[in-house]
Amino acid sequence: LPSPAVFQVAALERQIFDFLGYQWAPILANFLHIMAVILGIFGTIQYRSRYLMMYAVWLVLWVGWNAFIICFYLEVGRLSQDRDFIMTFNTSLHRSWWMENGPGCLVTPVLNSNLAPEDHHVITVSGCLLDYQYIEVVSSATQIFLALFGFVYACYVSKVFLEEEDSCGFDSYGYQAPQKTSHLQLQPLYT
Repeated sequence: LPSPAVFQVAALERQIFDFLGYQWAPILANFLHIMAVILGIFGTIQYRSRYLMMYAVWLVLWVGWNAFIICFYLEVGRLSQDRDFIMTFNTSLHRSWWMENGPGCLVTPVLNSNLAPEDHHVITVSGCLLDYQYIEVVSSATQIFLALFGFVYACYVSKVFLEEEDSCGFDSYGYQAPQKTSHLQLQPLYT
């Protein structure tokens, strides 16, 4: 299984490129994912099966989110990148950072274009070795692949922790209620 650092690095990489593209919905989802990965790592280190179960539930949601991103960039169904600005919460016309900065892309500004609002410019992008949609799809597919490993890991380790807790007779926090004390009180001894 990949180490927890792989999950964290993949989430941070995704967060950086979404910040560069002003993609607010993915930024929020990535932030929640980073917190969930930290929670999963903490649950593993501290032998807390509940945290691992919460992490596993989050991973199911994370797979769904990444499947949506794949569908969005491949324009499955009624989704359209030209019409829908879901990734920016409809606050701006920004696109994926990879659109202009992909491998081999040549960006040419279109001067005196009437298509753009006053505060934006129109560009043409050509010569890309891989279109930005496919870079986003590969990134999301990688996240799904890692999430599946993480889900299996979280379920297995959580099961192991629960079996150990049952065999030791401790509850999940290692806390035992205080025993009933005698009705006799200790009195100070004076000499």
